[in-house]
Amino acid sequence: MIALDPHSETILQEYQEQLPRFLEAETRISKNLRDYLSEAGVWVAAVESRVKTEASLVGKLELKGAKYDSLADITDILGLRVITFYPDDVDKVASAIERLYEVDWEDSVDKRKLLDIDSFGYLSLHYVCHIPDMPYRMEIQMRTLLQHAWANMYHDTGYKSGVEIPRKYIRNLNRLAGMLELADEQFSQIRLELTDYRRRMQTLVASGKLDDAQIDGATFKSYLELDPFGPLNHHIAALNQAEIQEVPLMPYLAVFKEFGCKTLGDVDRIIKEYFEGAYQIACYQMGLTDLDIIASSVGPQNLCIAYILKSGGGKAGIRKLFDMLNGPSESNGIMAELLVKQTKDLSFMNQ
Repeated sequence: MIALDPHSETILQEYQEQLPRFLEAETRISKNLRDYLSEAGVWVAAVESRVKTEASLVGKLELKGAKYDSLADITDILGLRVITFYPDDVDKVASAIERLYEVDWEDSVDKRKLLDIDSFGYLSLHYVCHIPDMPYRMEIQMRTLLQHAWANMYHDTGYKSGVEIPRKYIRNLNRLAGMLELADEQFSQIRLELTDYRRRMQTLVASGKLDDAQIDGATFKSYLELDPFGPLNHHIAALNQAEIQEVPLMPYLAVFKEFGCKTLGDVDRIIKEYFEGAYQIACYQMGLTDLDIIASSVGPQNLCIAYILKSGGGKAGIRKLFDMLNGPSESNGIMAELLVKQTKDLSFMNQ
């Protein structure tokens, strides 16, 4: 056991007395920070926390105990780390922390301003904040996932081992650091470009320029918000004065892409061209029933069936449709065969 001087022993005793409060604060603050970031829409990779162990504190006091007047001067008894996916999210996290806690700006440091070639893994933003309801402070570190991975790797392969590393290995580590820093920047740039793309596509959809909107997850979602299948569904529902139950329609994205649709304009043309065929199929299916609830998928499904039948896809095409929408099943083949028989005499098939 390391023998501390009386002053350091006093600080250690204060730590031992306050340890339950630090542990409670760790749990509370970690949860509050996670909840706040989630509510703010800031998606992070992890929120880590720890209370300094007694052994770690003893080692610190042995080295520089005279530097501290009391336990309150040691800012890292409670430490948290927020790991983000993107560099620009670090500033979002920082903004959240500034709202939640009182920041000690004098002891906080932005290590992202370092320019050394080997500083990548340490380009963190460090805030020292006051712990609510306690006369102590805590450290909150913010950095990206790649910075975090690099720091851990460098720590394990570098000074932690206690063995001096030959310069050629240091050079290779620094080269890798440059690659990771570039990757961090590129991930952020790609995200910005994708966000801009989605906004442009949403604008095209909202303005009705569907032929200019490539069909993908983002554009199809925006298209569904316009309720393009609504008129057909309401027309079908009127057969029995049925109620329409909304169900997810995103699975039809893969179907329309399978049909060769390149833009939302292609989907819109299918709706217009096969509207009557889809309605005739619904009439046949519902004509002798008293069904009073239909799913919002009835319209697009019948559109797809009409398209397949008119395009010569027959039983195999309809079965593939059902396999895509419902998962492969032998019953899909039975339903497909029945549909081919039921629809062969409908007027749209002979037009």
